[in-house]
Amino acid sequence: MFVALPDGAYLYDARRHALQPVVNADLRAATGMQEFVGTAPLNLVYVSDFGKMGDASAEDRTFYAAADAGFVAQNVYLYCAAAGLACVVRGLVDRRKLAPALRLRTDQRIVLAQTVGYPK
Repeated sequence: MFVALPDGAYLYDARRHALQPVVNADLRAATGMQEFVGTAPLNLVYVSDFGKMGDASAEDRTFYAAADAGFVAQNVYLYCAAAGLACVVRGLVDRRKLAPALRLRTDQRIVLAQTVGYPK
């Protein structure tokens, strides 16, 4: 998972529970096509690493990537509901533009994005 904040984009390192800097630029607007994403406090980008899926077929890789992204996004929804935050999952992402901005490899795919902010 990548995290887009005003000061840059980061890769979430689950083992260390830490954000690793990837890009020192505000990529929030690139995480979606809706106007609000550029000013949202936080945008999450769920990326699947097809290189880690072994001999799975292309169809299975796509299925597993979507299912896993859905599980994570649902947990973010639950946290946001408990914390009084607003969030929305978005599939409308310019993947061809965002992938190189995040320095993704060719075997990595953007699955979904999710915006987190404050309710209005």
